[in-house]
Order: sequence, then C-alpha cells, then structure tokens
Amino acid sequence: MTADHQTLALVLFSVFVAVTLGITTWVSRHRHGSAEEFYAGGRLFSPMENGFAIAGDYMSAASFLGISGLIALFGYDGLLYSVGFLVAWLVVLFLVAELVRNCGRFTLADVVAARMDERPVRIAAGTSSVAVSVLYLVAQMVGAGTLVALLLGGEGEAAQTWTVIGVGALMVVYVSLGGMRATTWIQIVKAVLLMGGAIALTVLVLVRFHGDFDQLLRTAAERSGHGDAFLAPGLRYGGDWTARFDFISLGLALVLGTAGLPHILSRFYTVPTARAARRSVVWSIGLIGGFYLMTIVLGFGAAAIVGPEAVRGSNAAGNTAVPLLALDLGGGADSTGGTVLFAIVAAIAFATILAVVAGITLASSASVAHDLYASLRRRRSKPRSEVAVARTAAVGIGVLAIGLGLLAKDLNVAFLVGLAFAVAASANLPVLLYSLFWRGFTTRGAVWSVYGGLVPSVVLVLLSPVVSGSADSLFPGLDFQYFPLQNPGIVSIPLGFLAGWLGTVASAEPPDEAKHAETEVRSLTGAGAV
Repeated sequence: MTADHQTLALVLFSVFVAVTLGITTWVSRHRHGSAEEFYAGGRLFSPMENGFAIAGDYMSAASFLGISGLIALFGYDGLLYSVGFLVAWLVVLFLVAELVRNCGRFTLADVVAARMDERPVRIAAGTSSVAVSVLYLVAQMVGAGTLVALLLGGEGEAAQTWTVIGVGALMVVYVSLGGMRATTWIQIVKAVLLMGGAIALTVLVLVRFHGDFDQLLRTAAERSGHGDAFLAPGLRYGGDWTARFDFISLGLALVLGTAGLPHILSRFYTVPTARAARRSVVWSIGLIGGFYLMTIVLGFGAAAIVGPEAVRGSNAAGNTAVPLLALDLGGGADSTGGTVLFAIVAAIAFATILAVVAGITLASSASVAHDLYASLRRRRSKPRSEVAVARTAAVGIGVLAIGLGLLAKDLNVAFLVGLAFAVAASANLPVLLYSLFWRGFTTRGAVWSVYGGLVPSVVLVLLSPVVSGSADSLFPGLDFQYFPLQNPGIVSIPLGFLAGWLGTVASAEPPDEAKHAETEVRSLTGAGAV
C-alpha cells in the first residue's frame, strides 16, 4: 500500500468526521434537553429517513467487508450469511416493528413492563440490553482498530491503540452532545455513502464481466482452487455434524437476534406513529436487501478478480477483499483510479464503524438511564436528570468499550458479534414475544425468560472452543472446553423460551388480564401510544 492510498483515505475520512461533528454541533444547539428529544429525536423523522437510519445501523463494517470476504474465501457458505441477515428483517417487520412502537416509549423494557411489575422486569431487560450492546460495541471497536491499522498500513500496536481510542472518543461526543437526532443523521449520511460505494463497485464488477453473472461465478470457481465445490454448500460448514449444527446455531442467532437488538428496537421510537414504524422497516428492507445482494456480487467478484489466495494473504479472515477489489477495479496499485477507489472504500469502512458504534452507545446508555438507574433509585426520576445520567452513561460505556477493545485487540473476537446476536435472541426475543402475545405471561416468567437466555448463552460460549481448547481460541494455552459449538444459539434460544414458560407456570402471581387486554388493544391499534 502506497503513501498516496493512506493520505487520500485519511483525507476522505477526515471530511466525514468533520461533517458528522458539524451535524452534532448543530443539533446540540437546537436541543430541548427532554428525554424524548435525547432518546427518540423528538419522534420527528419520516419513514424514509428512519428507514435509511435503520439500514445504516444494521449494515456494519462486518457486513460490508466481512461477508464479502467470506464469500470470496468460501463461496456458497459465505453467501448464506447474506441470506441470514436479510431474512432476519422479515421477522422484525411481521412480528415486532409496529407492536413495539405502539407499546413502548424508548427501550425494550418499556414494552415488557407495560403489563408487569416494573422494577424487576426493567432491571432484567436493562441488564440484558446493556450486555448485548457492550458485546456488539467491543466487537466494533476491535474491528475498528485492526481494520483501520491494516488499511492505513500501520500494523503496529500504536496504530491500533490510537484508532480504538479515537473511535471511542468520537462516539462519546456524538451521543452525549447530539443524542438520537445527531446519531440518526449520521446513520443516514453513512447509509447513503455505503450504498453509493457498493453500487459503484457492483456496477464495475458486472461491467468487467460484460453483465454475464454466470461467467463471473465460473471464473470465481476456477480461481478458488475448489472448482464446482466453491458454488455448492459444505466448503466451510460441511466438514462434520458439529460444523453443521454450528451453522444452524449461527443461523438461528442471526435470524432471530435482530428482533432483539436494542439499537434496532430503539429506532422504532423515532417516528411519530406505528404505521410510520412499519413503513420505516419496509424502506430499510429495500435498502438492506439491495445491499446484501450486492455483497454477493462483490464477494464472488473478489474471488474472480483478486483471487482467494491474494485475499487470504492480505488478511486471513478475508476482511480486505473489498478494498483489494476496489484497487484492482480502479486500475491497480500504481494507478490514480485504483488509489482513489481504494481510498473511497477505506473511508466508507471508517464511516460505517463510527456510525454503528454511535447507535449502539446511545441504545446502551438509554438502557442504563431509563431502565437500570430509574429502577434502582426506587423512585421515578425526572426526565432531565435521566438524560443527564444517560450522557454520563455514554461516557462510561465509551471508556469501558475503549478499555475492553484495547485488551482484546490482539485476540480473535469475531465470535462477539455472533454472541451478541445469540444473547439478543436468547434473552430479549422470548420476553418480547411472550409479552406481546401470551395472555397468561407473568412478572416471574419475564424475569426468568431474560436470565434463562442470558446466563446460558454466556456460560456456553465460555465453555466453547472459541475461548479455549484449540489453536484458534482466545486462550489457546488453556482447555476448559465442554461445549462443542462456537455459537450457543441452538441451545440458549430454546432455554430462554422454556425459562419464560416455567417461570410463568411456577408463578403464584395471577396474570393481570386487564393490563394484557389494554396492551393488546394498544399494540394492535395504537390507541394510547406515546
């Protein structure tokens, strides 16, 4: 990588940072200091704007770089990631989007607490939401450090350290000063940039093969060294039954976990009505669907044009497949076009990381202030004091994420994203669905459901080959591996649903049918929604 690549990438990234800081400063001058303003942006966004923001929240650097890299290395098995992420949005659209908007105010706990004893339910749901957010956040921070250091040619400790600190500081500024309104506009800008970059690269790949997608696939298969097996299932996950169950587990976590991600659920509160929330998801499905279809072209394009060996030689996980593809499509390493296109892709990757961590930080700080702090104080906190706590929490979470990111920067932490989805699907989704659809659900059932999914998912990962027992583990020198799968979803998700049922059946407290009837009418019609 030449100095020109690094300089141009830094200039473009600096422009994005300057624009987003300008947005944050402008919003901070026009804020009112209310909880609704900080958590939900005043509920003033249109469905289209919110749809772009949701898409921006969901399309992370892992999607842009990671999925394309997996397709470039493993063909069909990498393609299944694109399908899983896209299918997850149908669950969100049909099961939770409109109902969550009608029943809640700012967080997941609002929906559950509407018909339960608030304090224990808010503490449980708030704890789970913070756990999911921090896991997701640390993965993004570590990804930022390694990816930025790699793209800028600085593979030393200093480059990674300062990148993690810089990203953490920026996300704290975005959230604490601008709240949801600034974060939403940053997501919109990022989504437009990401879609624009993906469209440009996709068109260039198809032009290279004269629009013949079949030729693209055949060339990718030839260069892969695996022949037709590259285009068939089993290259990555078909080795044995453990690998197959692992893929099923990961697929369950991805498809079901999206509906329980706190930073995605909080997006439904930024629009004025439930109908607008549903239309937001429709907009986001169009954007996300188009994007993941393009990652298929980009992944196979990288395999056909760059070659899996070159991709693997640059980064074993395949994270540099798209930047290398951009370099080649622009004319090569020594060309002006290659330099410009590479720098644009690098800058979009940086922008993607910044925007995603801002959204996650806001969601986790909202859970700390609105759920945990308000419940543990034992009395209702005033909206303004709650917002002050949320701003302080954003700083604390930022410091925590920087610290954990620095500690884990040399470790294989790809499992954190899958774990975040698994925890969301195991702890958040069961309690959400039970609260919305089960008339007999009780407070004990809600608490047991959250902890019954949260604890097993974390414990099973600690006992999995991801943490110990193999050369690729976080701690290769130790061996306390008792659970064979890398993702716990296939076990912990049913446990979350089972714990909720057991807690309800074992509860001496009768379900409040009047509150359920009120919640049901409110969720389905929007009557009385905030």
